[in-house]
Amino acid sequence: MSKVYTAYAPASSANLSVGFDLLGIAVRPINGQPLGDFVSSRELDKDEVGNAGSNLLLKTEGRYVNKLPSDPKKNIVFDAYELYRSKLQAKGLEAKRLELVLQKNLPVCSGLGSSASSVVAAVLAIDAIHDNFLGEDGCMQMMGELEGKISGSIHYDNVAPCYLGGMQFIMNEGGHISQNIPYFDNWYWVLCFPGIKVSTSEARAILPAQYLRQDVITFGRRLATFMHASYTKNEALATSCLVDVVAEPYRASLIPGFVEAREYGSAISALATGISGSGSTIFSIFNDLESAQKMKEYLERQFIANEDGFCHICKVDPEGAFVDSADNM
Repeated sequence: MSKVYTAYAPASSANLSVGFDLLGIAVRPINGQPLGDFVSSRELDKDEVGNAGSNLLLKTEGRYVNKLPSDPKKNIVFDAYELYRSKLQAKGLEAKRLELVLQKNLPVCSGLGSSASSVVAAVLAIDAIHDNFLGEDGCMQMMGELEGKISGSIHYDNVAPCYLGGMQFIMNEGGHISQNIPYFDNWYWVLCFPGIKVSTSEARAILPAQYLRQDVITFGRRLATFMHASYTKNEALATSCLVDVVAEPYRASLIPGFVEAREYGSAISALATGISGSGSTIFSIFNDLESAQKMKEYLERQFIANEDGFCHICKVDPEGAFVDSADNM
């Protein structure tokens, strides 16, 4: 009897206005509904054949499955298996022949770490069935490599919180990739995806090639102050820093209704409203549930553009990704 390993990787929100490419949180809806991708792995039987004669049989399902490439070999989960296989081969080992099933619950190019969720879940499901050969550090590095393949450069601001949970500060110095940062557990994060797509490459292309010295200083000052406020639990100081001088002034034009949503949030005492990752999802922070619910209702009426959109009131997910196992009957 073979084992089936199922990995869950939550949605994440990166940048958080104050920490472009350096800060990210894992999120979970307060209603208990999962918001993230699942990947399950099991070893293929001898008579089962992989995609196009490969050692992997990749299947896809879920709400946003129709947004994925029709060719399995163009799916990032397929890339994850091939990269894992190459790492084993470098050690003189062979990867198992697998069936991987991706349940795609996050919309692509949404600003919710959709690719990171698939990458993290895939790597964990593959590593679990290989008795955790890579371990935490090896998995993290591989996740970064796969994210880099999608976006063009390695970055961990979605991968790290998705994998490790909580709020993560991306250091990438001295052999350390990220550091867990204290967060305000009383904050409600209203996250709304309007249903429109903003590609990471498009969102990066709109940014200037150079910034004014004063903007650079302001960015560094606010990020340092936010970190200090997070450690000292100074909520007022932390919220005063949640202003984006790097990306939002340029990316706001890519998201219809964002400016109006921020104005509404401010009118009902939002601590901050900003763009999640590269968009099109936006976030609004409250320290009381009633106001968060009002923001959710407004966004569902005024911001969501089509049936693909959704809105959730979330808290920071302290756990991040995890793997369960069951016997394959």
